[in-house]
Amino acid sequence: MASIKDKTVFVCSECGFDSPKWSGKCPSCGMWNTMKEMTVKAPTAQTVTAAARKSATGKADESRPHTLSEIDSTMEARIDMHDEELNRVLGGGLVQGSIVLLGGEPGIGKSTLTLQTVMRLQDLKVLYVSGEESARQIKMRAQRLATANGSNQLSDNLLILCETSLEKIYEQIKAVQPQLLVIDSIQTISSEYVDSSTGSITQVRECAASLLKFAKESGTPVLLIGHITKDGSIAGPKILEHIVDAVLQFEGDQHYLYRILRPIKNRFGSTAELGIYEMLETGLRQVSNPSELLLTDSHQGMSGVSIACTIEGVRPFLIEVQALASTAVYGTPQRSAIGFDVRRMNMLLAVLEKRVGFKLGQKDVFLNIAGGLKVSDPAIDLAVISAILSSSLDIAVDRTVCMTGEVGLSGEIRPVSRIEQRIAEAAKLGFERIIIPKSNMHGLENRQLGIGLIPVTKVEEAFKHLFG
Repeated sequence: MASIKDKTVFVCSECGFDSPKWSGKCPSCGMWNTMKEMTVKAPTAQTVTAAARKSATGKADESRPHTLSEIDSTMEARIDMHDEELNRVLGGGLVQGSIVLLGGEPGIGKSTLTLQTVMRLQDLKVLYVSGEESARQIKMRAQRLATANGSNQLSDNLLILCETSLEKIYEQIKAVQPQLLVIDSIQTISSEYVDSSTGSITQVRECAASLLKFAKESGTPVLLIGHITKDGSIAGPKILEHIVDAVLQFEGDQHYLYRILRPIKNRFGSTAELGIYEMLETGLRQVSNPSELLLTDSHQGMSGVSIACTIEGVRPFLIEVQALASTAVYGTPQRSAIGFDVRRMNMLLAVLEKRVGFKLGQKDVFLNIAGGLKVSDPAIDLAVISAILSSSLDIAVDRTVCMTGEVGLSGEIRPVSRIEQRIAEAAKLGFERIIIPKSNMHGLENRQLGIGLIPVTKVEEAFKHLFG
C-alpha cells in the first residue's frame, strides 16, 4: 500500500480558509493577498488527537451513542475560583472538563489575573504552562502577589512548566496528573506533527483541538490565554472561539486603573454578566461596587458634569459624564468623544438644535466618560445632552440628581430596560432624585423606593427640572 505523501495547502491568514491552489483573493472572507503556503504532514490530525487521548486516559476510548434518558442531567461540577467577579462571569465557577479562552491586549493583566487566581486554589494541583515567560519571571510575580495578600508562602500545588512543545506538555501532564491546566499562551504552543511556524493558523487550530479533546476525555478544565489582533479580535482562526466553551475578553485602558472582564461566549452561563477589577501595584483587586469609585465630589458646583445610571451586562452602576462646549476657533467645529460613540453624540447635538432650539453649530463639543469606561447603553443619552447643555449655559447640574433615558430623534425620552435596578442603585448611593422616562413609571407609582422619581416625556421637561 502506497504511503500518503505530505501535501501543500494555502491558508488564509485572516479567516483560516484553506485551498489546494493559490488565489489572490480569499474565496471565504474576500481579503486580498492573505493566502499563505503551508506544508501539512500526512499524519497531522490523527497523531495530535492520539496524543491527547493517550495523555488523558492512557488509551483510546471508544465512544457510543446514548439516549436522552441515559444522559445525566444534573448540574455540572464547578470549581470555586475564590474570585467573586470571575465566578460571576463564568456562571458560578469553572466547570470540570471545560476549556476557557481569555483574551486581551498586551499588558492588560491577563497573566496577572490568571496567576493570582490559581494561587488561591490551595486544594487543587495546577499545572501552569508558560511559553512566553521564564520560571524566574513567574516566581517574581508570584512572590509579589503573595506578599500583597499578606502571605510569604507559595503553594506547592502550583507547578510551573516553561515549554512550547505540545507533545512534551502532554508528557508532563501524564506524569503530574493536574486538576487544572493553564496555557499561557495558545499562540506560543506548537506540535511537531504540524509543519508550520509557531502561532500560525494551522498550529493554533490543531493545538486547540487537541487540548479540547484532552479536556473532554480527562475531565480536566483547561484555561487558555490568547493574543488579540490590532482590531481587538482573538488572534488565530475563528474556529478557536467556536471550539472553546467560553471566551472571556479582558478590556480596559492601560492608562486607567479599571479593567472589565466581559464574556463573549459562555456555554455554561450567561454572557450578560460583567466582572470589574482595579489594577494596583499589588495586582488586580475586585471591585464589588464600581459606582462609588467612578463618582467623585471634585466637580461640585462646576458645569458640564452630569450623572447617568447605566447598565453593563446585568450590573447597574452610576457614571460621570463630562462635557465641554466652547466657541470654535476654526471654521469647522470639532466634535470629539472618549468612551462614547461620536456619531451618536452628533445625533444628540442635532436633536438639541432642531427640537430644543439651542444653537451649537459654531461650538466645539468634547465629551468624556470618566474612569476610562466605554459605554454603549443608549440610556445615558439624557445625561449626555444635559452635560453638554450645562457646559454651554455654564450652569451646574445638581449633584443630588441622576438621570437615565434614551433620547429619540423627535426629542422624546424613550423607556429603558431594568429601570428598577437603576433606581435601586441610585437610591443606594444616596441620590435624592432620579429623572426617568414617563413610560417606565408603570408599577412604580405607589412603591417606596427611597428616592424621588421625576418622570419626563420630552427633553424640554428634563431641562426645566435641571436648569429651571
